[in-house]
Amino acid sequence: MDEMDVKILRILQQDCTRPVADIGKEVGLSTTPCWRRVQKLEEAGVIQRRVAILDAQQVNAGVTVFVSIKTDKHSLSWLEKFHSAVAEFPEVVEFYRMSGDIDYLLRVAVPDIAAYDAFYKKLISRIDIAKVSSAFAMEQIKYTTALPLQFVLPEGAEKQERVEA
Repeated sequence: MDEMDVKILRILQQDCTRPVADIGKEVGLSTTPCWRRVQKLEEAGVIQRRVAILDAQQVNAGVTVFVSIKTDKHSLSWLEKFHSAVAEFPEVVEFYRMSGDIDYLLRVAVPDIAAYDAFYKKLISRIDIAKVSSAFAMEQIKYTTALPLQFVLPEGAEKQERVEA
């Protein structure tokens, strides 16, 4: 990956619906070479998919709950059953295995506390969990799907890119 790829990725992270010709013009490439770079980034798995980001309030999923889970079971069979169970819940929009005091962290999107309670009851009926703690987000301060790209290039190349920008 080079500076040109990083420039293309920055644009795509902001708006993946932009025409390739516009992206190419912005980064200094003609349409075909720009399109080839995008295709290579997709083939390499750097670009995993292109999606629409929805307004959670407008689709009635505006309550965010962070669910911390501790388990006393650490067998492979329990792990597979737990992962499978959680993956089936559309309310779970992020799911992480953690280090430290908690074993798993889920970000759950629901319309209200009653919907979260229904989710919680379904979850604990499917899998044995030692401890569950839920924290409701009061306000979203920052949310982005854009990943930081300053770590892609060697340090000197990033500095050069910042000077050019």
